[in-house]
This record gives sequence, structure tokens and C-alpha cells, in this order.
Amino acid sequence: MRIGVPKEIKIHESRVGLTPATVRELIANGHQVMVQENAGLPIDLGNDKYREAGAQIVDTPEEIFAQADLIVKVKEPQKSEIPLLREGQVIFTYLHLAPDPIQAKGLLNSGCIAIAYETVTDKSGGLPLLAPMSEVAGRMSIQAGAHALELNQGGRGILLGGVSGVPPAQVVVIGGGVVGTNAARIAMGMEAHVTLLEKSIPRLQQLDSLYGSRLNTIFSTTDALEEYVTTADLIIGSVLIPGGAAPKLVNREMVSRMKRGSVLVDVAIDQGGCFETSKPTTLADPIFTVDEVVHYCVSNMPGAVARTSTFALNNATLPFVLALANKGYRRALTDDQYFRDGLNVYRGHLTHAAVARDLGITHTDALNALI
Repeated sequence: MRIGVPKEIKIHESRVGLTPATVRELIANGHQVMVQENAGLPIDLGNDKYREAGAQIVDTPEEIFAQADLIVKVKEPQKSEIPLLREGQVIFTYLHLAPDPIQAKGLLNSGCIAIAYETVTDKSGGLPLLAPMSEVAGRMSIQAGAHALELNQGGRGILLGGVSGVPPAQVVVIGGGVVGTNAARIAMGMEAHVTLLEKSIPRLQQLDSLYGSRLNTIFSTTDALEEYVTTADLIIGSVLIPGGAAPKLVNREMVSRMKRGSVLVDVAIDQGGCFETSKPTTLADPIFTVDEVVHYCVSNMPGAVARTSTFALNNATLPFVLALANKGYRRALTDDQYFRDGLNVYRGHLTHAAVARDLGITHTDALNALI
């Protein structure tokens, strides 16, 4: 199979779809890999490293899209890339289609087969290709939030961990999944006072057993959200509905009652955000203020630590890329029901129920589409 890796063009996005080590595995399995020139250069994965792994270096994305059977990326195809997709071509990347009807329409019109990292599942109900970036984003959310709390960023001028005789910041994490757990862990490590809100009793029990009195675990209700959100210094939004749009758990009225200079970090922004006042921002211009509350809503947070993120992502995606290359997309997806959950678009049809529901488009069963 001919596999193509274009350079990411989303603003301040320096991750790359395949590392040289992953390329080497694909070459060893008898496949051809094309990598766009300097695709990995910002993270010290230069052209020579890809050549040594057996890849062909090509000049333009047009060459990649024109020749490759399988496109492997990190971020969703951008406006200039969607017209390059062709019927029957497979693209494997993060898509986040639910809040993005324009991208969805472009993929549907292209006739491509689009498989989304974020909706691939596993036997335990987890999201194995979202988890590594969720881990990065959760840890980064505290780093970003601590910076946004500084006075010159518009924040309250609070040091997250406080100092002797001065109390630490009040950090509230909404959601106890991979993002929320990693956010809470880093916040506790920085000696903040941390409260985590979660609806799952078993998950609350797990976290309480793991962290004990260091973490204040609260069952999430509207009353609890209002109580803790309006008194927090830093809030991390980390709720997720696989494939679907994130629920708006913090409304505009709650935001208006928050303390001046408090900070919201919306890690769910790729799926539309879990704060009513959120809107996507970039690493070039990451924050904005609503009602004197600082919002950090960067839609590709892991891109700020692109080298770590690239290697973490490739560790997870390698078996799936090999399956697509070795078996072909049809057999790879029909053989594995969990991998098939990643199929979002198939030759003009939406094949993920949650995505189709949020976009208001008819859903086609993925297995029926493939056979």
C-alpha cells in the first residue's frame, strides 16, 4: 500500500502523522511511505531520518494526496486539503466532526473513507487513540491555566500552590476521565486545592481510593457545578461524549458569577466545548476574556508539546495503521468491531451514530456500508 504523510498546516501544529520508527515498521511490512518535505523538522525529525527509515520525501501535499492510498495525519483536513481528497481514498486522523458541519460536508462530497482516531474504541469501552492526547492535554491544562492566572494574562495574580501563610488556588476539574484525572494529578502535584466533579460513582470511588484526602471528589449535579464553579480560581472542562458534541455544563450565567480574573480551560473545545462562552482559539492567540473571566480554548493543545505528543500518538496508532496497510481498510474494519467504531465517513455516508445525530444527518450502519 502507498501511505502518505502530509505536513500539518493548522496554525502552530507541528505534530506529524508517522515517526521514522513507524515508517520503518511499515516499510518492513512491504509498504511504500511518502512523507512531505520537512513534515517533522520542527520536532527534530528531519528528512534524513525519514529517508534512513525508507520513506520517499516529496515536495508538496498535492503529490501526497494524488498518489497515496492511505493518508495518515494528526489534525482534521483543513480547507485547502479537503479538495485534494479523492473517492475511495482512506484518511486516518483526528476529525472531530460533530461541531464541524463544513468539514463533514467536504468529506462526504469527496467520496473518501474517513476514520477518526477519537472514535476508535477498545474492549473495555475506552478510546485508545484519544487517550494519549487526552493525557497530554490534561497535564497541559494545568500548566496553561497556571500561566493564565498570572496578572499580566488577565488572571487573578494567583500562584497555583500558594506559599507559606497564603492559601493555594482553588482548582475545579469537571470530568474524571483521562483528561480530568491527569489534570487533577498535576494540580495536586503543584499543591493546589483540587476538587473533581464526576457523575460516575464507581469512578469517584476509584479516584478517592487512589488519591485519598488530597483530592476532593464530588458527585456532579447542577447545584454542585454552580457551587464549585462560582468559587473556583481555575476550572478545567474535560467532559466527553465519544463522537458527539460536548454538553454545555457551565452556562453564561454561571460564568458571570465567577470571580474576576478566574480562568476556564476548555479541553473539550475540539468537540464544541463544555462552557457556553467557549470559542476555539489557537496557540498563537490562546486566550480571551468574557465577563472578566479568562478563557483558554486552544483546539490543539498537545501541539504545543509536539514531539512528546507525536511519539505518544504513534505508540497508539501503529497497530491500526499496520492493520489498514496489511489487510486493506475493508477487511481491517470488518474484522475488528472496535476499529470499525472509528469509521465516520464512507463514500458519501455518515457511519457514526453520534456524529450523525449532532449534525442532523441520516446515519448509515458502518458494517452494512462495508459489506
